[in-house]
Amino acid sequence: MDTSTQNPRVLVIGLDPYRVPGPWDPKPTADKIAVGLATFAEHGVGVQTCLFGLDGSDDIPAVVTAALSTQPWECVVVGGGVRRSDDENLGLFEQVINLVRRLAPDAAIAFNTGADTTFEAAARWIDVS
Repeated sequence: MDTSTQNPRVLVIGLDPYRVPGPWDPKPTADKIAVGLATFAEHGVGVQTCLFGLDGSDDIPAVVTAALSTQPWECVVVGGGVRRSDDENLGLFEQVINLVRRLAPDAAIAFNTGADTTFEAAARWIDVS
């Protein structure tokens, strides 16, 4: 998903809230993601997302590899859901970081504090003026 008319410079990797199992309402998280991504357009910074599910519907390494391979990235933001520290997601986090390191070696790697702070995370590493 490209949310700006600018050439995407930032790739956001994270969980698709609608495809995370569990008894929860994904809409508030999806709304926060949309707000965070809209901030990129407000600053004229191109962004592309790579959101995947934990419901078994995605080959996560293949999805992340495809997104990272589309172009050179200035910055890759890894979302909080990917960074959860439980045993299952720790391996996922390691996979994602190693894919970024291999496939986008010149990109800064940033971490947001929430779905609505994604722009701020990238802005620490790219020129947004």
